[in-house]
Amino acid sequence: MYGYTTLLIMGEAKRRKDLGIPPRDKTEDIKLPQLDKKAIQQKVRNTLYKYPIIPFLFYGAAIVILVGGLFYVFKSFGII
Repeated sequence: MYGYTTLLIMGEAKRRKDLGIPPRDKTEDIKLPQLDKKAIQQKVRNTLYKYPIIPFLFYGAAIVILVGGLFYVFKSFGII
């Protein structure tokens, strides 16, 4: 019983060795590009200085979504 399960649970390296296949080549690690946080912060600040209405639009949209969601919940549960 134990001998049969070892055949079923065999790692790839052992299986390749038993079949006479050479070991698998190691893959190279993928290097992610580094982000320049200072440059990104400067771009965001420049955009906000150029268009100072943007934060008000985002806050306004968030409040509209919140009120709309509350209205939908109250309407669906019959609270109103």
